[in-house]
Amino acid sequence: MIDQALYQRIAARMRSYRDDMVRMQIELTAIPAIGPDNGGDGEERKAAFLVQRLRDLGFECIEDHPVPDNRVPCGYRPNIVVHLQGNRDDGKVWIFTHLDIVPPGEMSAWEADPYRAFEREGRIYGRGTEDNQQDMVASIFAAKAFLDEGIRPERPVGLVFVSDEETGSKWGIEYLVRHGKIPFKKSDLLIIPDFGNDEGSMIEVAEKSMLWVRFQTKGKQCHASTPSLGNNAFLAASHLVVRLQALHTLFGAVDPVYDPPVSTFEPTKKEANVPNVNTIPGDDVFYLDCRVLPRYALDDVLHRIRGLADEIEGVFGVTVDMSPIQKNQAPPPTPDDAPVVRALQRAVRDVYGVSASPVGIGGGTVAAFFRQEGFPAAVWSRIGLNAHQPNESCLIENMLGNARVYSHLFLQF
Repeated sequence: MIDQALYQRIAARMRSYRDDMVRMQIELTAIPAIGPDNGGDGEERKAAFLVQRLRDLGFECIEDHPVPDNRVPCGYRPNIVVHLQGNRDDGKVWIFTHLDIVPPGEMSAWEADPYRAFEREGRIYGRGTEDNQQDMVASIFAAKAFLDEGIRPERPVGLVFVSDEETGSKWGIEYLVRHGKIPFKKSDLLIIPDFGNDEGSMIEVAEKSMLWVRFQTKGKQCHASTPSLGNNAFLAASHLVVRLQALHTLFGAVDPVYDPPVSTFEPTKKEANVPNVNTIPGDDVFYLDCRVLPRYALDDVLHRIRGLADEIEGVFGVTVDMSPIQKNQAPPPTPDDAPVVRALQRAVRDVYGVSASPVGIGGGTVAAFFRQEGFPAAVWSRIGLNAHQPNESCLIENMLGNARVYSHLFLQF
């Protein structure tokens, strides 16, 4: 249930925040927060700015949970938690967003500087505006409306802003969950707004297993005009890339709960080998991104991959070293009737007039870490699905509407 009069007061207050929310998006975008795995200096500058802005907005209970990481200049990765007291002590609503972003990629594909966000035709353009600042800003102003209206939420509220989501969460939510840094309870509502669709009709309750594999093929370098004197590692690796497509058949089950409904095995990153055209490379490195239906054990997938690599070694006389750089076997899903799912369904129906259904996805989110520890978590957002793309943008109406969804959750009892 929800007190509609209180909700309407909060919703009216949030409509007045539109320009402030756009301004915060622009300010956050101007502070790139790229993790060291992606060539950046980490999230410290963005976190420091955010903490100061939270204080300026009236939030008082702010915690910092730094995780040591000597790869970044400050020596740690920040994780920020904001608490708001509710009328009751249990059933806390937690909303988790992430500080880090991915690099912009090919700059020529952007129509403007990706770190100078701007508003146009109802959208905010810039790297990070949708992934994940849209819902970061929405959650902040949903909570701020209660402060400004002098209303205590029915449920206590926790806003968590984590590091390292884009490259595995080892220095973010995984550390916080597995080391008990935040006292989550099984009765809490854990919401990760990092996936959805443009209607807001999807509540993610299950994820595929995730496996990232690095392949290093070693041959013998030589001059390109005398290939018989060497052994082309790039050529062998290219055949391996094609051979790995057999995984789609070897693990070919279909499960309509997931989107897409099959396991996927995609070659992605390719490291540079030789710097000049007329040299045959003796060393080549590429990566494979696997999203596997939970019915398959990742150890079985790795065993099959090793067999395909062995075939290439035999044909081309190279050696292929393969190493998993991320390996997460999918945990049991969140039940379709879990309290967090039902609460989200009520909020989405009341705010957007949409019936939201539980689904499974191929992408990985931090919800997996909660599910591994037995916490039912749900992933939801009304979102445009242009994360990681050039000219990334956030629909301002989604930012405002999602803020109303969060405020609705805060008022449910």
